[in-house]
Amino acid sequence: MSTALSAPARAAARRKAFGRALMAAPLIVLLLVFLVYPVGQLLLLSVWGAKGFSLQAYAPLFSSPLYINVLLITLKISVITTLLSVIGGYPIAYLISVSAPERKARLLFWVLLSFWTSFLVRAFAWIVILGRRGVVNHLLLSLGLADQPADLLYNFSSVIIGMVHALMPLAILTMLSVMENIDRTLPRAASTLGARPGTAFWKIYFPLSLPGVAAAAIMVFVTAIGFFIVPALLGGRRETMITQLIIDQVLQTMNWGFAGAISVLLLVVVLVVFLAYDKLVGLSTMTGSGSTRPAKATSGGLSQRIGDALLTALGTASDALISLFPHRKKASGKAPLPLVFFVVALLVLMSLPAVLMIPLSFGSGGLNWPPRGFTLEWYEQMLQSPVWGQALMRSLLVGLGTGVLAMLIGTPAAFLLVRSDMKGKGAILAFVLSPIVVPRMIIAVGLFYMFARIGLVGTALGLILGHTVVAVPYVVMTMMAVLRNYDTRLDLAAQSLGARPLATLRYVTLPILGAGMLSSFLFAFATSFDELTIALFASGGLNATLPKQFWDEVTLQVSPMIAAVSTCLFIFIAVLIFVADRLRRRSLAS
Repeated sequence: MSTALSAPARAAARRKAFGRALMAAPLIVLLLVFLVYPVGQLLLLSVWGAKGFSLQAYAPLFSSPLYINVLLITLKISVITTLLSVIGGYPIAYLISVSAPERKARLLFWVLLSFWTSFLVRAFAWIVILGRRGVVNHLLLSLGLADQPADLLYNFSSVIIGMVHALMPLAILTMLSVMENIDRTLPRAASTLGARPGTAFWKIYFPLSLPGVAAAAIMVFVTAIGFFIVPALLGGRRETMITQLIIDQVLQTMNWGFAGAISVLLLVVVLVVFLAYDKLVGLSTMTGSGSTRPAKATSGGLSQRIGDALLTALGTASDALISLFPHRKKASGKAPLPLVFFVVALLVLMSLPAVLMIPLSFGSGGLNWPPRGFTLEWYEQMLQSPVWGQALMRSLLVGLGTGVLAMLIGTPAAFLLVRSDMKGKGAILAFVLSPIVVPRMIIAVGLFYMFARIGLVGTALGLILGHTVVAVPYVVMTMMAVLRNYDTRLDLAAQSLGARPLATLRYVTLPILGAGMLSSFLFAFATSFDELTIALFASGGLNATLPKQFWDEVTLQVSPMIAAVSTCLFIFIAVLIFVADRLRRRSLAS
């Protein structure tokens, strides 16, 4: 009898295992074929040449001080960008996390708008702001603070300003995903026991938010170390970063072995940082699910006593600052005015560069500030240009294909990671997040080498596949957040009334999650629409996407028409984010 009962049980277990494999298979195959294989092939080129195994490609890295200096400046810029982005972004993330729903939605919209506004638009805006005839110099001369325009561009400071402005939204959103899961009753409980607001924050809330701080730091650092747009546009020769060397080796000299060696060096740095982060905190914090690592007891240690004394001092200073606004302190649930002012000022600075492009796009005086006159000439040139029109249509086509493919592949994987109790989910999650771990430049060069051999360079299919690789992690993380807020009792109720699993999925689950799926599609579309690194290599000379065409215009000739293109991109992304955010909120509320 037991044998007869065990046979159906084994068959059911096999069906369940097959179903799980089927849900994960498309994503795993995509990443194996278009991430692991091309990146592995690129890295292999650094140690395998025409004469077999050789480390000759690595010799220039350590024999010439040029490459050592480039690595050091890359690390210096990345570390400073990370510190400033996390420190500046923490108050914004905190205020959003403790705000009422209406204020939270408004604040989050401006962060998302800054996050998804094209890196190219923001970097180009800083050229206008910091240029000799830009906004800052005009203000300094008007106020009599300077006798002649200052050289504010093409130096270390301008690179740091551009990098922090570009990556602070990423830090905010990463910290926010952890902060929203912190139990709000804990600081209130401390207050009822006599702790003042500042002390309750620093001694209770801040330690609980540290996994989010660590996740933000790792995300910003990895993105910064593989960045090239801001250093290339705002920096000088001394601010060359390691990714710019990879571009030169591939596009100018076609030295694949040396490009692979530089990629290995870059990847080793990133992996060391990620492994340390995973050991200390856990990769699951990147999806907002909290730390998977238990806190280690360090009572009595010197570092704990120093840390506790520092937090106590910060709490006392915060309480003294809050006491300056007694009317605010009496209002229950209200954030301190200094915090509100600081956050508003930062959000204005985050949005201002792109907004300043709007009046310039209608000015007849070119890209000089302040705008003079009024004209629609630059918009007319943009609309009449066949090059810009083709680039726009290509970006829309590739973006739509990427959004659909990433949603179809990423949604089942998100279901598997949230709903199943299978072993090894942590490994699967780490693999899903691997396109974020591996610097975008390495992925782009690896795909270019692979696509060149199979004839996909310059094709829409090649761009869709490459963009899907980098967009699908955002779809998975978005859908995981939606699924965690989904009431599974609705599915159980449908099944108790006789509905089969597929019918339950079709008529109950998917209609409720439809808004979240559409939101994830829009985020994938926005990722593809703004993607430059892969397009720089894989789009081909005559088949440029909109970011690639923008890059060519900015680096080859600076025309006022770029201000018109920037304005259109900014407005388009604003509408896209507004719709996606509305859909996300509706999905979470359903």
